[in-house]
Amino acid sequence: MSEDTAADGDAATSEKLVELAKRRGYFFQSSGAYGGVGGFYTFGPQGASLKGNLEDAWRDRFAVAEGNMEIDAPTIMHEPVFEASGHLDGFDDMLIECPECGTSSRADHLVEDNTEYEDAESLPIPEVEEVIAEYELSCPECGAGLAGVAVEDFNLMFATNIGPGDAQPGYLRPETAQGIFVEFPRLKEYARNQLPFGVTQIGRAYRNEISPRRSIIRTREFTQAELEYFIDPETDDPDLESVADVEVSLYPASEQNAADGDEIETTIGDAVEEGIISSPWVAYFLGVAKPWYEAVGVDMDRFRFRQHLSGERAHYASDCWDAESEIDGNWIEMAGFAYRGDYDLSKHEEYSDDRFTIFKQYDEPKTVERATVDPDMSYLGPEFGGDAQAVVSELEDLAARDRSAFEGDSVEIDLEGETHEIPVEKTGFAVEEQTEAGEHITPHVVEPSFGVDRLVYTVLHHAYREDEVDGEERTYLDLEPEVAPTFVGVFPLQSDDELEAQANDIVADLRAEGLSVTYDDSGNIGRRYRRQDEVGTPFCVTVDYETIEEREAQRASDSASGDEPRADETTVTVRERDTTNQKRLPVDDLAETLAAIREGDLEFESL
Repeated sequence: MSEDTAADGDAATSEKLVELAKRRGYFFQSSGAYGGVGGFYTFGPQGASLKGNLEDAWRDRFAVAEGNMEIDAPTIMHEPVFEASGHLDGFDDMLIECPECGTSSRADHLVEDNTEYEDAESLPIPEVEEVIAEYELSCPECGAGLAGVAVEDFNLMFATNIGPGDAQPGYLRPETAQGIFVEFPRLKEYARNQLPFGVTQIGRAYRNEISPRRSIIRTREFTQAELEYFIDPETDDPDLESVADVEVSLYPASEQNAADGDEIETTIGDAVEEGIISSPWVAYFLGVAKPWYEAVGVDMDRFRFRQHLSGERAHYASDCWDAESEIDGNWIEMAGFAYRGDYDLSKHEEYSDDRFTIFKQYDEPKTVERATVDPDMSYLGPEFGGDAQAVVSELEDLAARDRSAFEGDSVEIDLEGETHEIPVEKTGFAVEEQTEAGEHITPHVVEPSFGVDRLVYTVLHHAYREDEVDGEERTYLDLEPEVAPTFVGVFPLQSDDELEAQANDIVADLRAEGLSVTYDDSGNIGRRYRRQDEVGTPFCVTVDYETIEEREAQRASDSASGDEPRADETTVTVRERDTTNQKRLPVDDLAETLAAIREGDLEFESL
């Protein structure tokens, strides 16, 4: 029997997990034959399967169950997209370079690793430089002092060229979100121009990290699962009642800034009512995410939502909460839940030639006053030449924004930094009554953005167990059945033609039921159990001589009675991973029984 000595998962360390992951085919550094490249990892057979299962679980909850659509956009986009999104100017990390050995490090990470500062990312660069000098921090590679060394912004995007010759500059996307935002003019048509609606995407993103570390926790290529949910901020409200009772551990900015601040245990409903979470939409998605994380295997005793401090929020976010998991005593970000407002759509409308709004029809037509201009082009043309149309645009914007500017004899406009005066009589300015059926509004965006690689790491770390079975030490992964890479291992007890034939028949039946199955006839049965325990396979089926004897006895009985052969009544041994308990179950019902257990409709112990 099993006596678990680490039921809470504390036996796991990153070193043990990384070694297991490499040995059992979960993940390992890419291009090892060439020495490897920092920040790039390959998911092996087990890891790719676990990752795919987690992505499917995310898709089921955040796309299918929420009624959202899914797209798959390119991973390379040309420069204007990122100029509009702000990533060219505002997607930076703090770089410090050792003057002795040239090693580049993230300055905020050096501060966090060697001082009491926990969120150095939120500090301005001058303050980070002061902390480095105050604590006399040194290069992690050669030990040279870094006091007085300048900290600089380093843009994280990978640059490339699109096409030959005078190629267009492009970038590997640093987030999947922009692939959704730039397609909004078409996506809104698929949503029949009705708010709210959501668009999901699961795909690769790329960030040229200064110092990738901690295996797949911080890499240069990773997978994101993102939802961009478009709302009318004036009329659209989330279904808070459905998540109001979800219990959460929150670490708001106010507690982080307090000398004795701590996490707050509350519910989603109370957190909104008390103003801890300001956006009901962000609160809704936190309430959806919490039970989902628990369902896929994240330890809720090592899980919380932490609000971003003002200095660490992305340039597009007015508020953001991270889902964090505890790993080896440190909290890591697994997902961000950001209220992006109308930043993205407004920017893309400003920089592109398309409209990133939705027409909102009024219940009844309204009569409104509108300021309009009808400029005298016979005046503007000779006066401004090729800039005449730009002047018209400026006049239109000014009339809509501030009609009082046209009350004098002339009106001032700004054109490429120069101020110009134009006679009001030449602008054709007028205030007219118009009947309107609706208006164009720019939707706001709520974004739950999940890091899939970090979720894989967290699920493995939180599932790691060490115990003792029959006096022998054992390592196993307590993975949830719905995400485990392999659900069933099937073994013939020994090398025997009859045992192997029966085992192969069972493998075929289980796979036909849609279960992930592995067949193993190598080594003694105990070693085969240990192998499957270590990769987290929930159940093992062993075909033994009792199975064969039962089959022969049934054949003999059927032959003696002269009746039609009965359904297969033979049994096999089924072993459960966590407890190592075993039961004999009928072969004829095995596939259906195990499928029901995987779906949560049956409990193994109740069989």
